[in-house]
Amino acid sequence: MVDAELLAILVCPEDKTPVTLASADTLAALNARIAAGSVKTRGGAAVTQPVTEGLVRADGAYLYPVRDDIPVMLIDEALPLR
Repeated sequence: MVDAELLAILVCPEDKTPVTLASADTLAALNARIAAGSVKTRGGAAVTQPVTEGLVRADGAYLYPVRDDIPVMLIDEALPLR
């Protein structure tokens, strides 16, 4: 889980808006799309592994995955939610 102090200072690297922890519903919907093979990162890489934790940009357009308790805040690694 992302540390609360870290979460308070993290922002989207693209538009500098705050990020929040993804809800269980958001993760479930994203993982269903991943299982169907329809998710690619913004960089174009196919996503095959489910996401267990993520940070959602303020506008809800993208999720930044958290891997091994480390937020991956790279634009090309963001996952589209819409």
